[in-house]
Amino acid sequence: MTSAKSARRPHHWRRDLIELAALFTAVAVADAIANLIGHQPDGPFLLMASAVALVATAAFHTWWARRHGHAPPPDPAGSGPGGGEADAGTGARSEAGSGRADGLTGSEETVLWRLRTTVHDAPGSLAALCLALAGLRVDILTLQTHPLARGAVDEFLLRAPAPLPAQELSREVAAAGGTSTWIERADAHDLVDTPARVLSLATRTALDSAELPLALRQLLGRCTIHSLPAVSVTGRETGQSAPVEGVLEETVMRLRDPSGGVISVERPYLPFTPTEFARARALVELDARLGPRVPRGTDVLTLPEGEEITVRRADRGDLAAARALHDRCSPRTLGLRYHGPVKDADRYLDHLLNPRFGRTLAVRTASGKVVALGHLLWDGDETEVALLVEDEWQRRGIGSGLLARLVAMAGEAGCHSVYAVTQSRNTGMVAAMRGLELPLDYQIEEGTLVITARLTPEQAGRPSAPAERARH
Repeated sequence: MTSAKSARRPHHWRRDLIELAALFTAVAVADAIANLIGHQPDGPFLLMASAVALVATAAFHTWWARRHGHAPPPDPAGSGPGGGEADAGTGARSEAGSGRADGLTGSEETVLWRLRTTVHDAPGSLAALCLALAGLRVDILTLQTHPLARGAVDEFLLRAPAPLPAQELSREVAAAGGTSTWIERADAHDLVDTPARVLSLATRTALDSAELPLALRQLLGRCTIHSLPAVSVTGRETGQSAPVEGVLEETVMRLRDPSGGVISVERPYLPFTPTEFARARALVELDARLGPRVPRGTDVLTLPEGEEITVRRADRGDLAAARALHDRCSPRTLGLRYHGPVKDADRYLDHLLNPRFGRTLAVRTASGKVVALGHLLWDGDETEVALLVEDEWQRRGIGSGLLARLVAMAGEAGCHSVYAVTQSRNTGMVAAMRGLELPLDYQIEEGTLVITARLTPEQAGRPSAPAERARH
């Protein structure tokens, strides 16, 4: 590919003068040689042979130059004869550092970056960014443009040489006209194009009400999501509300929760764009139209003595069965679970069984009686697990089985850790957390024990990436 800059070179009169002088010199030399050879006996034949040799040499030179002078460079990745034609058909991508014309060899180690920057909405601004990235041998994999009232936000997924630091990449982008640049490491999951990712998130939301906060987090990237109820656990109105169309304020957006209250989404340093706000609002509207829904699949938990009980998702429809479980539990069991007055235990159930705040698993016997509840609760950027097992069913492996399933669900949701708030005398919960065989952190505050389990990259569902970020 020939860039526009090299294709339109300025015309210099000095070069014309030198070529004209060389032409006159060549004519003079040729005339002198012709006069010298022409007076010889075999002069005419020598002149004819010289002319034929010159014509043959010129023809060979022309053929060689056309065949090899403008051939594309060899493809280091070994793409075959068709590689040149493929690159020629994607001029903008090749000039931006793609098509392996960027100098990246197949054996060179590369990393993925997500980069977002704001540029002036003027012709050539995107081209300047692409040229700056090409100069660093950076390959542009995907590009999204978010229009603003003034300017535009360009979001790139980049493949760059591993030795290239994020600071240098940000400096080059700033020199090319980018402002408010944000860059962070990406992984293979980000290679999915945006329409496919949005459709996948919409499908997950349609199948399960509890997926909405997780879908918003994956849609908007690194952010904190809080579900703020309209009514507190004690029955008082919290005053949390938002207009139907939602509110967008720089790094905070507030959306009306279809189940009541507000969904608050915050992202430090990086303002939300109107495009992102529209996508988030569309997911919330989809959830509102479909109404409450929870998958009804069941799982079988086999106890050590061989008895089988079922485990399935629970929601507000199981409120009566959950209250009956509370009635059968001893005050000590309820106190270890809720860390407060036993008489207030029933007040938490409506919140705990709301899919918006997490997921609940219920253990049922063959007669349909609920004997245990396991909760996986979304707490901003963190995830809490909690267990309640009826006294007569304790120490039979139910708590460990529930906890293992909750941790697996947290991993599927992309969580990297879970924590449990309990008391040091709650030996059953402590033993269940240890039974996960995961790295554990212990923290004691005023008699309350917080145990945090760190999930492995395989359990978390996404490969770990260094938390390397730069902002300019």
